[in-house]
Amino acid sequence: MSYDHRDMQAKWSDRWEDGGIYAVADDDPRPKWYELHMYPYPSGDLHVGHWFAMTGADVHARYMRMKGYNVLHPMGFDAFGLNAENAAIKNGVHPHTWTMSNIENMRRQLRSMGPMYDWEREVVTCIPDYYKWNQWFFLQLYKNGLAYRADAPVNWCPSCQTVLANEQVINGFCERCDTAVAHKDMEQWFFKITDYADELLDHSKMDWPDRINTMQTNWIGRSKGVEVDFDISEYGLDEQAIRTFTTRIDTVFGVTFIVLAPEHPLVDKLTTSEHRDEVTAYVEQARLQTEIERLSTEKEKTGVFTGAFAVNKLNGERVPILVADYVLLSYGTGMVMGVPAHDERDFIFATKNGLPIRVVIAPPAWDGSKLDEAYIAPGTQVNSGQFDGIPNSEGLERIADFIEANGWGERSVNYRMRDWLISRQRYWGTPIPVVYCEKCGETPVPESDLPVLLPEDAEFLPTGDSPLALHEGFVNATCPDCGSPAKRETDTMDTFVDSSWYFLRYASPKFEDGPFDPNALEQWGAVDQYTGGVEHAVMHLLYARFFVKALRDLGYVEFDEPFVRLVNQGTIVFNHQKMSKSRGNVIAPDAYVSDVGADVVRTYMMFMGPWEAGGEWNDDGINGMARWTNRVWDLANRDAGVLDESDTHPDAVRGLRRLMHQTIRKVTEDVERFKFNTGIAAMMEFSNVLAIDSSAWNESIRNLALMMSPVTPFLAEEIWERVGGPFSVHQQPWPTWDPDLAADETITLVVQVNGRLRDRIEVPADISEDDAKTRALESDRVAAHTEGKQVRRVIYVPGRLVNVVAT
Repeated sequence: MSYDHRDMQAKWSDRWEDGGIYAVADDDPRPKWYELHMYPYPSGDLHVGHWFAMTGADVHARYMRMKGYNVLHPMGFDAFGLNAENAAIKNGVHPHTWTMSNIENMRRQLRSMGPMYDWEREVVTCIPDYYKWNQWFFLQLYKNGLAYRADAPVNWCPSCQTVLANEQVINGFCERCDTAVAHKDMEQWFFKITDYADELLDHSKMDWPDRINTMQTNWIGRSKGVEVDFDISEYGLDEQAIRTFTTRIDTVFGVTFIVLAPEHPLVDKLTTSEHRDEVTAYVEQARLQTEIERLSTEKEKTGVFTGAFAVNKLNGERVPILVADYVLLSYGTGMVMGVPAHDERDFIFATKNGLPIRVVIAPPAWDGSKLDEAYIAPGTQVNSGQFDGIPNSEGLERIADFIEANGWGERSVNYRMRDWLISRQRYWGTPIPVVYCEKCGETPVPESDLPVLLPEDAEFLPTGDSPLALHEGFVNATCPDCGSPAKRETDTMDTFVDSSWYFLRYASPKFEDGPFDPNALEQWGAVDQYTGGVEHAVMHLLYARFFVKALRDLGYVEFDEPFVRLVNQGTIVFNHQKMSKSRGNVIAPDAYVSDVGADVVRTYMMFMGPWEAGGEWNDDGINGMARWTNRVWDLANRDAGVLDESDTHPDAVRGLRRLMHQTIRKVTEDVERFKFNTGIAAMMEFSNVLAIDSSAWNESIRNLALMMSPVTPFLAEEIWERVGGPFSVHQQPWPTWDPDLAADETITLVVQVNGRLRDRIEVPADISEDDAKTRALESDRVAAHTEGKQVRRVIYVPGRLVNVVAT
């Protein structure tokens, strides 16, 4: 018998809302548990990929509530940014209108899923009540030297018409539209995330996946080495030397050329007149290439001579200065020393350009002959002045000491990560609260004047300059210091600023005197369980960690990390491709919810595969889940007269109760670990037995309803009411199991002869070692393989196997 899921969903949605069962109180005496899933972009409707991710988080949060915690599991919308703005432009609608309309529809879709969200705690980042505090945070960072403006070469997406942070460039392409990224010089605003580089490398206070920790570690890219100067004083510049960073200072005597990045400010100053045309053309061509193109191992290494030289202070040698596109200004000092004998890239470059190749680290038994390839293994210092004859491992330290003693450089640590570029030349974002006055210069907007409102009547089509620059009512302002006319900053903030602290706002989303109520935040603290996609490893997750550490140091929070535990969901595949709006292969859940109900859709998504791996969407699978939920419904509606337990055989009751306790144990362990698919499989197996064995039915069906409730909230509530449970099933404690009752009465022992499998035997679970050995030797199959042999030894591994050693 199938149930009417539409009536059931409407009935319980109203009851839950009227009863306020998902309202979260800050003063609840139960221990707190803050469980959060990454909020969505409202650039369009939700698809089943969103539901897959959100349902897993909801299932776990419901489970933790039934385990006795006061659970905060809120929802909001990451409403600013390119995603929403590009969608609005594509559809010819103002971004605010488009975004708020999508949010309303997404709310409807989310409600139909039956989640345990307290909608009174909703956060929407594009409303002034929220982005006012983005601006307030900016001012706090600015006052403390953690926000600054600088002229810098930036990543430019010609399609999105805006600057991208390094983290938003994936293999040389824009992470939003897959357009090749170019470079240009612009004045930009930055947050000093590099001040926290070392602390961000420490993941010891968090329970995060190893791959996320590794991705962040690699992105930060900490390298220990030496910064060393090369003399360019002969050119009469303000700069008397150029400095490079190297992790191989033991090879410094082997430098035969210096290479500058095309963007390096000294290129123009050092280039001689006879080489200027060639260098200028080369630099312009290099700036048209993406970083991935410039660094490609398949790309031929090119470079041009500037006409200038630098002096290696360690041996007095004058070496040529070249410009090459394989050197990036964004890494190190934007200059590298060419040591072709001991660097593969330099070896290829020097060979092609006829530059000297001098060996300074000798391979074992080296006879002084030319190298066929770069030698990068350990060896002995040669051609290295007073350091000849020592192992290069010792040379690393002694040469560094020598350089520091002479004031030619110093040991240092270098990072691949650069400061967080937050400027965006787009409309749909938080205005940066700064004005520019001819008298006072760069001036922050007073906190009392916040928020600086985003004008609703601005032209929002991208032009390459900020659309706000064209809005006179916005641009023209008054200097807060001297009262003179001033111009507003017209860039907006990166949307990742919004998501770097939104989890703090959920503690008190209606608080007006600050970004959060300190007392409420003290109650909820850091997020205990965070879930979301692995693609945010070096953007959102890194930025949020920086924000919390900066706020801690400024005295606004008392914890060190935003998210204590992190679990990443997998991806939903459809037609052998990851489901995404950009690929046009998304599946809307609405029709499925209408046809089979939210519970079936939730169950199918949690059953299709391990939640951390994802799975492939298939309509046949969802139909199978519909059949199972209907079978459970049939079980709950059995004729009570058939369910008289008084005449039931004790062995049958004991067997069903044992399976029930085993199922509770299995589902508990699996939901704890986000292994929803195997937990559902255990419930299916239990319901199959329950369907043919009515013994202990009432206890079993009640426990089944409790176990199903996180996955099938509507159906479980209806079954719970039908069997006489008090409202609501979602306010009941999670069922417990008795280890003694869950123990198997029999176990299967593997029997081996000389280590090879020969039999499997069923024995009592509490069998003794002697009895286990005797039963193994009595096996006909064991006898067949030991006939004519002498049994030398019988090895017993309790509860697992018996191995007979015979010769």
